[in-house]
Amino acid sequence: MYAVVKTGGKQYRVEKGQTLLVEKLAADEGSSVELEPVLFADKDAVFDADGLKKVKVSARVVGHEKGDKIRVFKFKPKRGYKRTTGHRQQLTRIEITEISNGA
Repeated sequence: MYAVVKTGGKQYRVEKGQTLLVEKLAADEGSSVELEPVLFADKDAVFDADGLKKVKVSARVVGHEKGDKIRVFKFKPKRGYKRTTGHRQQLTRIEITEISNGA
């Protein structure tokens, strides 16, 4: 049994007990969050909106982390323009605790 959930503008295929990194969620460490299902598959798949309203995907926030540093380099030839900046994305590690179809 698995589900496809949407969070942070991305979709993830999740199963019970799986941990994954998602974009930062506004939840404290150790708290529980509900994720928005896009698809639920057990013996048959559920795609329709009425069926997905019954599906419940719960996750526990394990911790907040920072991603790898990304270096951004801007350069314009023959003008002496060089700029180097960096970025580290704020991430949240979650563990899927429950996937149920409400039946």
